[in-house]
Amino acid sequence: MQTVLKLSLIILLASFAFADKPVTSDCKCHGIPMHGNVRVVNANEDFKVRIVNTNEDLIVDTTWGLTTRCGQWRIVNANEAFKVRFVNTSEDFKIRIVTYTSGLPNQ
Repeated sequence: MQTVLKLSLIILLASFAFADKPVTSDCKCHGIPMHGNVRVVNANEDFKVRIVNTNEDLIVDTTWGLTTRCGQWRIVNANEAFKVRFVNTSEDFKIRIVTYTSGLPNQ
């Protein structure tokens, strides 16, 4: 009985540990890949995003080139893969904008 209880507790704690990562290890948020054409909007966004300097969920490199890697975003006015609105609180995920390699942070 104690073994079952301990195992249940470990599974419960592990689910909390992974639940706070909005961008998954395959670089998706709610099933949407976090690379490609991104439109910045003031309303009707797909994601609320907060820009930070530390503790980011995704490292973003804005580019004019190919956007095939995790975190590579091309800012556009149409034909977007998803829309973001920049916020100061209540974000879906946090990003750090860089001018070098994008992707998931080492955590």
